[in-house]
Amino acid sequence: MNNPAQIAVFVAISALIALATYLHCRGKGKGEAADEKDYFLANGGLAWYFVAGSITLTNLSTDQLIGMNGNQMALLAWWEFAAVAGLMILCFVFLPVYYKNNCTTTTELLQKKYGDKHIRALISVLFLFGNLFIFLPAILYGGSLFLLSMTGIETSLQNLMITSIILATVGACYAIFGGLRAVAVSDTYSGVLILGLALLVVYLALQAIDFDLSGIPADRLTLIGDNDSPIPWHTLLTGMIFIQTFYWSTNQTITQRAMAAPNIKEAQKGVLAAAGIRLLIVPAIVVIPGIVSYKLYGDIGDPAYGRIVGDVLPVWLSGAFAAGIAAAVLTTFNSILNASAALYVCDIHEAYVDKDPPVVKLSAIVSIAMSILALVLVPFFASQESLINTVQELYGLLSMPILSAFIVCLAFRNVKAGAAMIGVVTGVAFYAYFSMVWQPLHYIHGMFFTLVLSVLTSLVMNKLIFGQTAELAIGKSNTA
Repeated sequence: MNNPAQIAVFVAISALIALATYLHCRGKGKGEAADEKDYFLANGGLAWYFVAGSITLTNLSTDQLIGMNGNQMALLAWWEFAAVAGLMILCFVFLPVYYKNNCTTTTELLQKKYGDKHIRALISVLFLFGNLFIFLPAILYGGSLFLLSMTGIETSLQNLMITSIILATVGACYAIFGGLRAVAVSDTYSGVLILGLALLVVYLALQAIDFDLSGIPADRLTLIGDNDSPIPWHTLLTGMIFIQTFYWSTNQTITQRAMAAPNIKEAQKGVLAAAGIRLLIVPAIVVIPGIVSYKLYGDIGDPAYGRIVGDVLPVWLSGAFAAGIAAAVLTTFNSILNASAALYVCDIHEAYVDKDPPVVKLSAIVSIAMSILALVLVPFFASQESLINTVQELYGLLSMPILSAFIVCLAFRNVKAGAAMIGVVTGVAFYAYFSMVWQPLHYIHGMFFTLVLSVLTSLVMNKLIFGQTAELAIGKSNTA
């Protein structure tokens, strides 16, 4: 940011968000003595609007705003439309189960259903690998790219790394010193800012082309993708809904917010509010600026959003938007760190190392280590053609195998944890071969077949190796 007005607005708004978060959270935690319920679930104290705000902004970060607009086509809106269905599944299927079982982490449900701590640890390790090797570095790269593109600074690897280091440092501080309460509150305050300014960008971008979309190729405007598009229409019938079910209903980073409400009704109100935002606001802000940028600049990929924001917003507002994007990056980054710390502390450290660890200190160590390792991986994402497509495709290695363990424990009785673990490992190996070697179908189809294979493998191994016959448990009281 070379303009003094940009810098002043950026600093002022960032400071206001930090101050508002501090004032709201002051005195509500327990400092070094905080237990896991307080540190990871805000002691059940998140009102529905903080649940909605935190869910919205934890997801709405640079992989959405930068990555989806970087595709410069309407088709990417399907990720957001399908997300509404995923949030409904969280609201009415998974949340009642988590609350009835008094879970701190989503993986705790697996231990309670299978009666085995090892499957809980295995799934936690997979989640941690995904957070470390995919989401954290992608978020740092996307945020750094936007800030540099918007301000006209050269997007060299050196500048990307410097910006990423700053974002990672501030984000880790939020996660370490505030716990989930500070993360969720800052998410909500930042969310109001970013959603408002993102809608303004949509309007100003359309105004810049006189609301005339003529001249833009039809394949950039259609919602029906052909076989060569990022989302072929037939993938909506196979893997898409399961991707959303995994992300919104089993992913600790998201569900942790809904599990931190005082009761199930308050949590469901927050999730429904997040679904409404996802349906009415988010699709427009993640595709329209990208489409307009195609008409203005041509096919420029991921830098599209930063460039159009820098062009259409007044200088002082661009500083505000930079603060909003920085906040979105920070809140998503610190949300993942907090969730990762919860998974490590509750699912691994307490199970295998120390049953009563110093939660805050141990979480800080985990957060710092993951931040450093994520920074090392930023150059990989800088070398990719599309941020959002890379993130989605890579996460298939973990998402469907993980989801299979949840489906098996909720839909069937009498299945051994060992059988489900074999199914998970088989799914990881299959998708790795499918996506990196074979590639006969679109990766979203591959994710669907990975899920089916993982579930079937669990049931077959349950019979062949453990001598147990699975029974359908849908509708039975023990699934709740």
